[in-house]
Amino acid sequence: MRPRTVDPVMAQRRAAEFTTRSIKTSTKARGIRLAISMVDLTTLEGSDTPEKVRSLCDRAVRPLHKNLDPPIPPVAAVCVYPSMVRAAKDRLGNAPIKVASVATAFPSGQTPIETRLEEVTAAVEAGADEIDMVINRGAFLAGRYDVVQSEIAAIKKACGAAHLKIILETGELGTLDQVRLASDLAIEAAVSAPASDSGIEDGEIFIKTSTGKISPAATMPVVLVMLEAIRDHFGDTGVRIGMKPAGGIRASKSALHHLVMVQETLGSEWLRPSLYRFGASSLLDDLGRQLLRLENRRYSATGDVPRS
Repeated sequence: MRPRTVDPVMAQRRAAEFTTRSIKTSTKARGIRLAISMVDLTTLEGSDTPEKVRSLCDRAVRPLHKNLDPPIPPVAAVCVYPSMVRAAKDRLGNAPIKVASVATAFPSGQTPIETRLEEVTAAVEAGADEIDMVINRGAFLAGRYDVVQSEIAAIKKACGAAHLKIILETGELGTLDQVRLASDLAIEAAVSAPASDSGIEDGEIFIKTSTGKISPAATMPVVLVMLEAIRDHFGDTGVRIGMKPAGGIRASKSALHHLVMVQETLGSEWLRPSLYRFGASSLLDDLGRQLLRLENRRYSATGDVPRS
């Protein structure tokens, strides 16, 4: 694979342009509703318990306590550790919400590949619909790209029918050139291991910026570079890869800027939860507050918006 170079000045400039778009009030409300439907509501703490996960699932089904017309959509998924997958599945029941599980020694990825594969298998057997893996950044930064790709392909196979999100941890990669290379390598490796003989389905594979555990995370230039990798892959193959920025997106205004960037880089086909997610639980608080302000012409009262 020939590495593609990225002009960092131009990337910064292009990303900044998306924040200048004027958004009408009615469009803003629709955008916020769409963003809510794209959230991966997440708890990844050492203090997590089944009770905490069940509460998270209740919030996923009903993001706001206040009823609006039309109703507020549920979020796209809840994201938990493998040990909490069963609790999430049981609580959600038939709700149209996916259960995602981090695996592969999240967030460091620093265990033998055999151990990481066992963790993926355990999460899938517990009922995970999606796996969020971390790449081997040590191997990537050492230039051992064959190791990175072989591990991604093996993990993709271990997912079976579960969809795979590949976390690059862009804050550790150093440059936008490295972000682009990691994006291209991850996509190429994952598409080599389709879940079925019919090939890769749209949204079967996502690339994801970050674990949310380090900074910087989902900056606009980084996300733009990853979107361009997805765009170029689609142009070459016709397969739509999903995208998930995670970490640092806390305000509705920022989420709307990201959606504008997706629309103008990839097109409206990507503006759906099956192809675009936000890995930002605290974002849901602000989305709820701003939606109530727009549709009720007032800020939310205490209790209208559950706290993440």
